[in-house]
Amino acid sequence: MDEKPSLGSEVSIADNLRRVNEQIASACERAGRDASDVTLIAVSKTFPVDAIAEAWTAGQRHFGENRVQEGLAKLDQLPGLGVEADVHLIGHLQRNKARHAGRFASVQSVDSARLAEAISRRLDRELPILLEVNVGEEASKGGFKVEEVAGAFEQIKCLTNLRVDGLMTVAPEVDDPEDARPVFRKLRELAEQLELAELSMGMTNDYAVAIEEGSTMVRIGRAIFGNRLEVGG
Repeated sequence: MDEKPSLGSEVSIADNLRRVNEQIASACERAGRDASDVTLIAVSKTFPVDAIAEAWTAGQRHFGENRVQEGLAKLDQLPGLGVEADVHLIGHLQRNKARHAGRFASVQSVDSARLAEAISRRLDRELPILLEVNVGEEASKGGFKVEEVAGAFEQIKCLTNLRVDGLMTVAPEVDDPEDARPVFRKLRELAEQLELAELSMGMTNDYAVAIEEGSTMVRIGRAIFGNRLEVGG
């Protein structure tokens, strides 16, 4: 039988959220920014829907899911718990599952023009999307190469019912968050060139640096929900 991730017992999700929001505010202060300019996306992948409900009760409104099927299951359950939350798809979306994209508040991981076209064909409303950029050019990660983004943006922005709001990246794993700064800076410069407002960058280990470099969305899981145990495939 699969084990379920533990939410931990020493501190509550509400306490964790309070601490994370304080750290976001501190990073914004250092950067001369307003904390309201940064959206916290609580990454709830592998955690039960009750964890989302607990975070929602504590005031959290935006959540991120990596897997389509898991996200859809939670979207079906949340209304029964009285939760009205924005659930964003932040993980890879296969083209054969593009029909599900419209269920999410946004898709932050559009990594090809073909995927964007597949999503566009299946939408009956405007959907915000972000273009995923593999700034670090890691073979294990998806996303556009930096030099591909401008051309892809010109192609994708013309598609029906898609609104390209900005860019997203996953920085390489590093021991020192400062080592991720060049990646975040490169994405910000690219967004500025394309006149895109949203930058989804920064996770538990490096979000303070990402905010200092202009991130408008940080995707944080472990610092809010605790250590997760991956289950299933």
